[in-house]
Amino acid sequence: MGDVTALTIPQLLARRAELFPEGVALRHKEFGIWNETTNAAYLERVREVAAGLSALGVARGEKVAIIAENIPAWVFMELGAQALGAVSVGVYQSSAASEVQYVLDYTDAVVVLAEDEEQVDKLLECRAALPRVRRVIYEDARGMSKHAGDDWFLSFAELLKLGREQPGDVFTHESALGRPDDVCHFSLTSGTTGSPKAAMLTHRNLLYMGASLGQVDGFRAGQDYLSFLPMAWIGEQMMSVAVALANGVTVNFPESTQTAMQDLVEVGPHFIFAPPRVWEGIQSQMYIRMQESYGPNRALYARLLGWSTDAADASLSGRRPTPLAAFKRWVAYWGLTRPLLDQLGFLRLKHAYTGGAALGPDVFRFYHGLGVNLKQIYGQTENIGIAYVHRDGDVRFDTVGMILPGGECRISEDGEILSCSPAVCQGYYKKPEATAETIKEGWLHSGDAGRLTADGHLQVIDRLKDVMRSAGGETFSPQYIENRLKFSPFIREAVAFGDGQDEVTAFLNVDPLTVGQWAEKRQLAYSTYMDLSGKPEVAELIRREVEVANTRLEPHERIARFVLLYKLLDADDDELTRTGKVRRGAIREKYAPIVEALYDGSERVRVEAEFRYQDGQTQRLETDVTVHRVPGQPQGAPRRSQAAPVGAGA
Repeated sequence: MGDVTALTIPQLLARRAELFPEGVALRHKEFGIWNETTNAAYLERVREVAAGLSALGVARGEKVAIIAENIPAWVFMELGAQALGAVSVGVYQSSAASEVQYVLDYTDAVVVLAEDEEQVDKLLECRAALPRVRRVIYEDARGMSKHAGDDWFLSFAELLKLGREQPGDVFTHESALGRPDDVCHFSLTSGTTGSPKAAMLTHRNLLYMGASLGQVDGFRAGQDYLSFLPMAWIGEQMMSVAVALANGVTVNFPESTQTAMQDLVEVGPHFIFAPPRVWEGIQSQMYIRMQESYGPNRALYARLLGWSTDAADASLSGRRPTPLAAFKRWVAYWGLTRPLLDQLGFLRLKHAYTGGAALGPDVFRFYHGLGVNLKQIYGQTENIGIAYVHRDGDVRFDTVGMILPGGECRISEDGEILSCSPAVCQGYYKKPEATAETIKEGWLHSGDAGRLTADGHLQVIDRLKDVMRSAGGETFSPQYIENRLKFSPFIREAVAFGDGQDEVTAFLNVDPLTVGQWAEKRQLAYSTYMDLSGKPEVAELIRREVEVANTRLEPHERIARFVLLYKLLDADDDELTRTGKVRRGAIREKYAPIVEALYDGSERVRVEAEFRYQDGQTQRLETDVTVHRVPGQPQGAPRRSQAAPVGAGA
């Protein structure tokens, strides 16, 4: 294929369709059947979309937004718009109507692909505030008959038909005008401290990253990848578009997000990318299934799993397993791990990636013991999600690997991670001040604190702005503490406090799956998440887990008190971003009375909680939140926290 970064994404697709027309580019499961799309068919759909959008008046530089799950129509629309020189915009399908309105208004979108009635309803809710949107194209026609006669709507099938009716070859003419450094896609940042910004990504940005990762890990045409994370996220764009087209990988779209894990078993992908919560969830389910088996089976599983992880410990530390350890691992492979890999769909898995947060050493040991080549990655929206990655045979728990070929890394005087490579984007749309602060002379200022090891591995500490200082002047990273807490299979989310205080405290969310199973085994009846998290026995379980986490922390970092929050932190409640990152400031303000209670000596606090259901209905009720002290930690004098003095409530 030559240097793919010398082409645009639509030009690369055309080249692949010319050289390998029958190669399978996409698969999509519908009604239980996997349907294949060849490179030639992929190109034909993109040609039709490009011509159809052109007929609707979409011009070079205009914006085409997409709100959908992972379906072929997403990439058809994205590449069709890019072929015209337009810019595709990804919108999270889980976004509320107000969030959709913000993105479409901010990015000046003129056409929107909305997958189904659910997404269309969001657009209708804010239609009056979207004067620039000329057409809404829906992919799933179910429930759309009530909009017949409304010229705002057009079906995806009608768009394709419109494209086929256009004279001339719109795709060839328009795509030939494209250049690798043209902006082709807007990917939204996570927005942990404010509204998301649209990073302006070019064809070269995306294809450089895809080709570089392929160079490191040796992807081959025809290998399978399962696409199940939101396509609006840079993590899925980098895989389903950049890596796939740069390396000829086959992208498999599951039937739905709910069936993704079962569809994974059917696909048996060669590589996969998932955030830590997915890897931790799979591990938890494996442990639960083992615990539910008969006593002799549990003992056998524990022994064989121990043999596997013992051998993995040797290889992860750069040593060769002893002959005895290698033999035990072979026995464990045929007796336990191979059947497990088969059940998970991992038998063909050559590369597995995780990123977005730290993954616990025990989780790494578990997967490497199974033979899963799980590696940490690090990057940002602004440099296409992956800038650093572990190399095969050089995986370390405490680093995110080394920079991709062609990139440079350095640490500034104040400890900030700086990166430079062809993947660094052109900046943020309509935000020149933010661009100037983030990208300076081609160097991306990450906002993350880190350090480089002597052999070039990068260690990420925390966001610079989030680093806290205790009352005694000692600095600590709340994210580092939170990650150590979340190494426990019973803790799903953690938020640490302690800036300007004598002690570090935390909000904790219990994991409803693992803690629920733990409670059922002990015949502890519960009805709701609030009921489960309020059980004294659960509090004692989590207290022990916090004590274990404290052993991994420096004395001034250790958790002295914690509360078990009565609800799961949720993106719909503005407590997490759409990518699952904690909105620390918003949480501190929203739960101010509880933060106050962590520091004023209270044993419990009465709050008025609000719950929002999927149908939009809300319910308010009062509940007591207990403040739990961790034994062995020195008790500081009660003092007022720095929480904002707002009314009680969640």
